[in-house]
Amino acid sequence: MKLYLLLISTLLLFACQPTSIHLNGTWKLLSHASIAKGDTTITDYTKGQEMIKIINDTHFAFLNHGGTFDAGGGRYTLSGDQYTEHLDFYNNKDWEGGVFNFTVTIHGDTLIQKGIEKVEGAGVDHEIIEKYIKVK
Repeated sequence: MKLYLLLISTLLLFACQPTSIHLNGTWKLLSHASIAKGDTTITDYTKGQEMIKIINDTHFAFLNHGGTFDAGGGRYTLSGDQYTEHLDFYNNKDWEGGVFNFTVTIHGDTLIQKGIEKVEGAGVDHEIIEKYIKVK
C-alpha cells in the first residue's frame, strides 16, 4: 500500500510540473500589435510583407521583407515563459545593445510573444504582441 501511495504521489508531482517551451525552429510572423498611449496599431504580416524569426539554442535572428528590408539578431535567454532578447545586431544602430523582455506561450504550432519595447534613442516605448506560426 505504501509503495502504491508513493508511486501515485510521484506521478502527481511530475504531472504538475510546467512543460518547457521549445522555441527552436523557424517562425513566420502573422500579426504584430503595437500598443502605445492607449492606441493600438495592428499589422497583418500575411499581406504585402513577410517576416521570419529563426531561433536555435542560444541565438535568434529575424528578417523582414516588405516595403523595406529589416534584419537583426543576437543572443537570448529563456526561463520558463520569460524570453529575453539581447539585440546584438540590427540595421538601426539606435536599437543595437537593447535588451527586451517578453512572455512567450506556445499553443500547437503558434507562438505568442508579448512585452515592452523601449528604445530611448529611437523614441520607441510601446507594448507589442506578436503572433507567429511555426514553419514546417
